[in-house]
Amino acid sequence: MRRWERGPQVRPSPLGRAAEDYLVWLLSHGYAETTVANRRHHLDELVEFLAERDMAEPRAVSFSALESYQRHLFHHKKRDGAPLSFRTQAQRIIGAKGFFSWMTSHGLIALDPASGIVLPKAEHRLPEATLSAEEADAVLSGPDVTTALGLRDRAVMEVLYSSAIRRAELIALKLWDIDHDRGTVFVRQGKGGRDRYTPIGPRALSWVDRYLELVRPRLVLGKTDTLFLSASGGPLCPDWLSRTVTAYISAGAPKKPGSCHMFRHSAATLMLEGGADIRYVAEMLGHAKLETTAIYTRVSIAKLRAVHAATHPAGGSQTA
Repeated sequence: MRRWERGPQVRPSPLGRAAEDYLVWLLSHGYAETTVANRRHHLDELVEFLAERDMAEPRAVSFSALESYQRHLFHHKKRDGAPLSFRTQAQRIIGAKGFFSWMTSHGLIALDPASGIVLPKAEHRLPEATLSAEEADAVLSGPDVTTALGLRDRAVMEVLYSSAIRRAELIALKLWDIDHDRGTVFVRQGKGGRDRYTPIGPRALSWVDRYLELVRPRLVLGKTDTLFLSASGGPLCPDWLSRTVTAYISAGAPKKPGSCHMFRHSAATLMLEGGADIRYVAEMLGHAKLETTAIYTRVSIAKLRAVHAATHPAGGSQTA
């Protein structure tokens, strides 16, 4: 069902209808549903921005209007008052450029007004914080496993930490996606629409077994093959999961703010510090490019710290 068909809403502008057709085209050409959902959100904002400037027709949109939109993104503030990162700005501009390129190729406009828009240079940021092995254990021991939901939360975080999968990938797990005999998790249509297998350790598998035996039968309502269930028997809500994991991290490692993704960052960093080959870590994380995984080599400084201690004049033993 398209957006303008959901109840009594104002019929969208010609530009809005073109955006809907573009999103359908993306889906029909194999783009992941999460990618299309993000594009929808960003294009809705763009269409609204242009409508406020009396640009409801595709042919009415100019290069200067899109430059104005780019400046709007640069000055935009999030709810916490922070600006959008250049990476986030670039993602929204990429969506706009793709949309206008599509309209040009399909004859909706003669010339592409977005072709001259230059993407902002994305920052190369490191993860703000990662957990040490001791901190991770402290966080994982946070849930009250004498309760059904506490045991479920422990199993959820053990899977996040052991397999380093993303939040959305965990929520989408089915009962048969965890292979106990092989020690693997099957990630179906992860980021970029790619399937992959990732390893999972015995400790996490043990907690999953306990959840499946003691908790899930009490939560399940009707017929569902979703692995991790909410208190109401449905799939876990992404925002709820983030808030819940954030609370456990705040309690177990109060100096390390983070949420679900922190387990992913921490697992990758600790594996590299333990001597893992970056190519295998990239495969585990589902990274299409090795450069994406290389960021964790800059977080993992254990070897550099050892060299510093051995060779720097001030890096050795302390003096009184």
